[in-house]
Amino acid sequence: MVALIPARGGSKRIPHKNIRLFNGIPVIAHTIAAAKASGLFDRIVVSTDDEEIMAVAKAHGAEVPFRRPRALADDHTTTLDVIRHAIAMLGLPPEALCCCIYATAPLLCVEDLRAGYRQLSDRPDKAFAFPVTVYPFPIQRALRKLADGSVEARQPEYYQTRSQDLEPCYHDAGQFYWGRVQAWLDGVSVYSPAAIALEIPHYRVQDIDTPADWVRAEYLQRALRDVPEIFR
Repeated sequence: MVALIPARGGSKRIPHKNIRLFNGIPVIAHTIAAAKASGLFDRIVVSTDDEEIMAVAKAHGAEVPFRRPRALADDHTTTLDVIRHAIAMLGLPPEALCCCIYATAPLLCVEDLRAGYRQLSDRPDKAFAFPVTVYPFPIQRALRKLADGSVEARQPEYYQTRSQDLEPCYHDAGQFYWGRVQAWLDGVSVYSPAAIALEIPHYRVQDIDTPADWVRAEYLQRALRDVPEIFR
């Protein structure tokens, strides 16, 4: 099986995001290490357009067997575009499973990768498996900030509803997506009944889009690494 790691070079909000040092090593190296430690993959392939990312990826044990075209490395390129290109370049058979793993997923847990694989392997009726986590605060209680600085309830009908009576809502953990090659090629949506969700705790999830996100994720990873008994 193949792990596919998209890692373009033109990040804007956090320059050199995919190879920036995260708790001492390039962030992509954490992803590569988790993929290797899982024991699931015959190949760990990085798809990039950037020479520096290529060198870092190879130094940490990944393959870079092709260079991604510039046309597939701009702000409008989707993950699906990148995965389809990689599948074609690698000649993966349609019946195979492959896993897209994000380069900036330093909180990725090896056992989650294994659990996602088991979920998809055990459900031939599903095309994808990926981790989700519950919103830590009920989104039905979300507020809207108005132009004058005041706030109002987005869904006032839930204002008096007890938290335990509100339906839990989930979001994509933004770490990895196990998928059937044919489903990737067919453009099947990950966010559909074709996918099965692996629920993981929200303390192991942090989207990294801003410098503040980066700092928070570093703190979380150090806590998970140094005081693991807190997070059992």
